[in-house]
Formats: sequence, structure tokens, C-alpha cells
Amino acid sequence: MKKNRLYLVQLFLLLSMLSCAQKMNTKVENITPVEVIPNMKLVWSEEFNVDGKPNSEFWRYENGFVRNEELQWYQSENANCSGGFLVIEGRREKLPNPNYVSGSGNWKTNREFANYTSASINTSGKKDWLYGRFEIKARIDTSLGSWPAIWTLGTTNQWPSNGEIDIMEFYRVKGSPSILANVAWGTAQAWVAKWHSEIIPFSRFTAKDAEWAKKFHVWRMDWTSEYIKLYIDDELYNTTLLSQTINADGSNPFKKPQYLLLNLALGGNGGDPKESSFPIKYEVDYVRVYQDNSK
Repeated sequence: MKKNRLYLVQLFLLLSMLSCAQKMNTKVENITPVEVIPNMKLVWSEEFNVDGKPNSEFWRYENGFVRNEELQWYQSENANCSGGFLVIEGRREKLPNPNYVSGSGNWKTNREFANYTSASINTSGKKDWLYGRFEIKARIDTSLGSWPAIWTLGTTNQWPSNGEIDIMEFYRVKGSPSILANVAWGTAQAWVAKWHSEIIPFSRFTAKDAEWAKKFHVWRMDWTSEYIKLYIDDELYNTTLLSQTINADGSNPFKKPQYLLLNLALGGNGGDPKESSFPIKYEVDYVRVYQDNSK
């Protein structure tokens, strides 16, 4: 009887130790093999394989009401790594606006409350690149109100003269769900961009695969000194020649470094989310950047 008790105590202790060890080990093995690309080398990747917050060595957060009169309040709490993925959650929750000013004409300060929250992370001041192949594997939520994006901005000048590349946007265009691939640069008028946009009706994807929205897909940018090409699952949707992307002052924003942004907006072009189920999730498996290794 004593031996049985001793055995049970030892077994309990062993199981407890294994349980603690599993909780302490937050690294998740969800590795999608890195592609070997001729004449290119992998110069940076983010695999999101450690549970917790995104790596602060690479990522910073936007906070509050930021752009486009969107509905969400951006906060770091909504971006987390879990199971080998970055998960950005759009949530229906009411928060007081600390910047509220009664009677203000500014949309960022005239809202007493935010009724939704989400997250936007970027590599500004931490990582930027000039040219290369960018691959991002992600799954987007196509609920009404959802506006996920993968995009880059230039590190110099104000928008749009710094240049913007929308590797992926999903929102409603004239009420129709669409995926967009865009390139924008400056004009002679401040805050007014020249756009080269390709708008792909979402129905084009679901006609081929009714389960398309439930799956992960690879968005890709090939950016050289001559062109920007934007792909979805290796299908080319936008080609923009850098000979055309000239700002009013003669500079070319796409011959200077850009940094990366991943965000989930709510409302605005995404539509009214009030009838949608929450949370709305935007999941990213990896971000990989390759550059020319042939020279």
C-alpha cells in the first residue's frame, strides 16, 4: 500500500513538472518551409512562432483613432502571436476616448467613445528595405466591416510623396467585396495621391474556390529599380513601372526604402460592421523578404 502511494505521488510530481515545462516553453513549431529562390537570399523573416506579443525588436504599434475616419480604436492588446500565427482581432467593445473634446470638428476628438478596437503594427524605425521580394501568407476575414491590409510606406517625406504600396487590401468597392493591389505616389497637391490600382472582385476568387476565404493565401510583391509587381498565390494582378511613379518635385519614392504595415481596420471602406459577428480575425503565418543575390 505504501509503495502504491509512493508511486502515485511520484507520478503526480512527474506530470506536474511536465505541465510546468510545457507552459514555460512558449515556442510553437509551425514552420512553413522557406522557399529557395534562384539568385535571391532571405534577408529577413518573421514567422510568429513564439506565443505572446509580436517581437518588439521588429514591430511597433499604432494607437487610437489614426486614419480614414475608421471606427476602430487601435491598441496593442488586439495583436498577439498564438499557435504560430500573428492574430489581429477586431473586437466590438466600448472604450472612452481620452482625447474627446465636446464640440470638436476633428473626427479623432469629437467621438466620446470608441465602439470597436483592433490593432495595427509596423516596422517603422526598426526595419525597412529597398527592393526585393516580399511574401506574406495570411488569412483574411471577409465579414462586412472588415478592412485588412498589407502595405508599405516610404521612410522619407510626407504622404503620398513618400510612396505607398498596398500589397493587399480587402474592402467593399461600391458595395461589392473586392481585393485591391495599389501603388500611390505624390502630385502637385498636398495629400492628394496619384494611384495605380487594380480592383479584383472577390467573386472571382470564390468562383474558383467557394472556401477561398477560409484558407491562407500568399500575397507577394516583386520590387526592383524598374517595376513593382503584385501577386496573389503567384497570379499577377498589378504591374507598375517606376518610370511612371514620379512625384511633382521630380523625385521617385520607390527608389528609397519602405517599411511594412499589417493592420485590420473596421468600418470606412470596409462597410458597417454592426451586423457582423465578432471577433473579426486577421491571421498572418509569416512575412519573408528576399533580395537579389546575383550581383
